Amino acid sequence: MHRRSFLYTATAAATLMGAGGSHAQATPGQGDSLLDRARALAQEPYKSPGTKLPKPFGDLDYDAYRGIVPLPGRAAMLELGDRYAVDLLPPGLFFSTPVTIDRVTESGIVPFEFSPDLFSFDLRFFDDIPAEAPGAGFSGLRLRTPLNDPDEMNEFLIIQGASYFRAIGQNMVYGLSARTVALGTGTDGPEEFPEIVHLRLYPPMGVTERIEGLVDSPSLSAHIDMTVTPGEETRQNISVTIFPRERIENVGIAPLTSMYFKGPLRSAVGDDFRPAVHDSDVLVIQNGAEETLWRGITNPAKVQSSSFTDENPRNFGLYQSDRHFSAFQDTEAHYGRRPSARIEPNGDWGKGAVKLIEIPTDDEFMDNIVAFWTPAEALEEGSEHRFDYDIVWTLAPAPDAGARILQTRSGIDPIDREVLQFVVDFENLPKDAWPELKVNNGATVSDPVLLELPQSGPEAEGLDGAERIRVAFRLRPRNNENAELRLVMRGAANQPLAPVWLHRWTRARDGGV
Repeated sequence: MHRRSFLYTATAAATLMGAGGSHAQATPGQGDSLLDRARALAQEPYKSPGTKLPKPFGDLDYDAYRGIVPLPGRAAMLELGDRYAVDLLPPGLFFSTPVTIDRVTESGIVPFEFSPDLFSFDLRFFDDIPAEAPGAGFSGLRLRTPLNDPDEMNEFLIIQGASYFRAIGQNMVYGLSARTVALGTGTDGPEEFPEIVHLRLYPPMGVTERIEGLVDSPSLSAHIDMTVTPGEETRQNISVTIFPRERIENVGIAPLTSMYFKGPLRSAVGDDFRPAVHDSDVLVIQNGAEETLWRGITNPAKVQSSSFTDENPRNFGLYQSDRHFSAFQDTEAHYGRRPSARIEPNGDWGKGAVKLIEIPTDDEFMDNIVAFWTPAEALEEGSEHRFDYDIVWTLAPAPDAGARILQTRSGIDPIDREVLQFVVDFENLPKDAWPELKVNNGATVSDPVLLELPQSGPEAEGLDGAERIRVAFRLRPRNNENAELRLVMRGAANQPLAPVWLHRWTRARDGGV
């Protein structure tokens, strides 16, 4: 795993260390139901485990932890049918909560027994390795399949750290992540990180693999049941059932966590040779009102929480909108190959909102973007709530509404430095398209100007010669600290022709526009 990718999980895990998890353990071989145990666990007081790991897994720095490697045939490349293999991941560094891992076989539920001799230890960081490590356990797992090469077992799913998991499809590298549930994200209070404490693997069914998880935290217990189908796109069919121990008002369902450091929106936030540094740059929502909303992501000066009220959303996701090397100029991180992730609800989710949390960051090593669904009603103590959905990990473009938004750029006007210039590029707009632009809070915008962009040649690199139109306008925020902009491209009959472009302007870190 690339250091940059590892730090994503490590950042989240480091934050959760004060939250802890439960020691709720399976009784292998008794055919117990993890769903029933999650339901029963919510009736019990929360029990936090200790966070001190024994040697050789305790008190490790990053390099030492990377020196612990699962041994093939013991903790790595363990066969799951003909198509899959699993790696069992060691504890250490930020991963101190033991995770019980077992598998369903013809003879019953069989546990994977934890022991230090399942791993090799880099002699630069370790000397005497004890035969046992009381209180330690696995920290998660990694699944493999012949994803990119029929002769190689490529990894495609990692479950490790709190209730986080990440997946990829063909020719992708790890980027954004998902988790079972988010609690208190983007609020004034502390965020709570529920943890997976038990994972159960099932025999593969054709090209799919099923995994169950038991989740615990001070505020709730939960059960996650996922069936994953890797391929050109990797799809996870997920059912999450939540059992609140107390009333929960700020729950995040189907949360996605990503990173946005810099890009064409406020690119001056970082002095970096790369024009863009992000795993995702846009939140796209297809809501219950049949609108497609396109909300560009930024790296703000202060935490920003945006709410998009909806009823029975069709889907929402965090997308990487440009996949050309020229957009990133990074030969190591491969941001153009990092997946987008789309949440597709199964069944009616009722009233609520898609929320977007944007957190300031000074580098690319922090996951600072979160998107999730929040029900309109709080989850009451002693209740039970089930949410079914799919996650699609894909390189495909975001859903459009006929025409497509290609990119957004902004920058300070060189003459009037109290004004910010915006350009929004569209593809496949008809000739009669006209812009409807609105702004709130007493800020003002100039009349939008439509400009044709090059259709071929070096300036149109990667755009296949499709007709492209640029909408340019200027924003004067006046004395505001923030302003919401909404741009709709309409046709002769006043119908929307493209996704609704949304942007929240906030003041820069130096107080300017």
